[in-house]
Amino acid sequence: MTTAVDEDYLAKRQLKKGTAGWVLLAGLGVSYVISGDFAGWNFGIGEAGWGGFAVAMALMAVMYFALVLSLAEMSAAIPAAGGGYSFARHAMGPTGGYLTGLAVLIEYALAPAAIVIFIGAAVEELLGVNGPWVYALFYAVFVGIHLAGVGEALKVMMVISGLAVFAILATAVALVGEFDTANLFDIAPSAAAGATEVLPFGWYGVWAALPFAMWLFLAVEGVPLAAEEAKNPGRDMPRGIIGAMVFLLFTAVLVVVLLAGAAGASMIGASGVPLVDALNAVGNPTLATVINVLGLAGLIASFFSIIYGYSRLVFALSRAGYLPKTLSLTSKRKAPVWALIVPGVFGFLVSLTGEGDLILGMAVVGATLSYALMSASHILLRLRQPALARPYKTPGGMLTSATALVLSLVAMTGVYAFDPRAFNYTVVLFVVGAAYYFLHGRNQLVARSADEELALVLSAESTLDEDGVLESGKPIEA
Repeated sequence: MTTAVDEDYLAKRQLKKGTAGWVLLAGLGVSYVISGDFAGWNFGIGEAGWGGFAVAMALMAVMYFALVLSLAEMSAAIPAAGGGYSFARHAMGPTGGYLTGLAVLIEYALAPAAIVIFIGAAVEELLGVNGPWVYALFYAVFVGIHLAGVGEALKVMMVISGLAVFAILATAVALVGEFDTANLFDIAPSAAAGATEVLPFGWYGVWAALPFAMWLFLAVEGVPLAAEEAKNPGRDMPRGIIGAMVFLLFTAVLVVVLLAGAAGASMIGASGVPLVDALNAVGNPTLATVINVLGLAGLIASFFSIIYGYSRLVFALSRAGYLPKTLSLTSKRKAPVWALIVPGVFGFLVSLTGEGDLILGMAVVGATLSYALMSASHILLRLRQPALARPYKTPGGMLTSATALVLSLVAMTGVYAFDPRAFNYTVVLFVVGAAYYFLHGRNQLVARSADEELALVLSAESTLDEDGVLESGKPIEA
């Protein structure tokens, strides 16, 4: 069942076009992820030893790179703000599209809640204050900046991310002279099956470390959510998302190799602030203090940018009718007001649990499920729509996306190996979201198909003037 779209519907649901070139898009991708370099990933060394974690990181790097190459093709061919949801709807229909969007939404709604808990801990260490008021303040400030407009938001993100990148590079320069290969393998082999000096907890440790390795790249897949705001999606989206992934691979190798190589894998695997502790361990307390401050910038960068990501996804799902249509209304500055505020309130309430690690585990389950569905979408689009215009084509084609599909399913099971609670809670959340669709959402869709929906959006863009008013004066029917 679909509903009619009158002449005002899309006029009130427009994002600002031509705001982001490929450099800003790449910066957005780095912003999504950069906090992962500062903390969280290193607990994977505690699960697998440095050698085991290196294997886990290599597997997840392959998964993300394969996924990014697949998304680069789809985002250039289908330039819609829904990202993975839009691709899946083209490939698998309304139900497949919604379920993919729901998985992404679980990731993007929960990740900021976890990050703001970590921000609170950092603020407490620096200023001695923490708690709900700190969480509320950060949500209010950064949702507010997004409400000011996407151009302003993306530029602020670039500045904050730049500070975080500087912190990582400065740490790497300070530690490179202290590197000793022996430090990488200072964890004694356990009694686990297959344990060795290189894999002190055996292959089970590698499996359990997969979710931590993901933290080095988690959320880079959100770049396509900016497709409708890109200057030239066919050119800029592939450059932006691939450029972000290449840079994130570089920073991941720096922190994983140099921190453990300078300060010891055993110490880094148990550290809450690994960059700071590594610098203190090698006798550089002054830089450690600076990095402690700049580490907050890394957390803020990811918090800020993932708010952007969830707002664009909620906007797209709402505009299509999957979620209440009020959520896709945009302001005079073309900001999706309620798509920013409502998930922000939800995230704040979740943050009050204080269980950052559990929330992150749940976000990872949502992420891996969405990766499997997006990879399957790439394969199905290649099979079912070979004539689809593809300004960029994924190297390796379906073999590349099949690699991402298999590894994403393996990574999902890794969450269960580490924390069954996170896995089970996410399944419950997913079932509740699916029930909403089957009982209500599927009867509210604006368009009968993904092609029709995209045609409506593109038609509206071509007939709207700069103030978001339909020039034709004619209704658009779904």
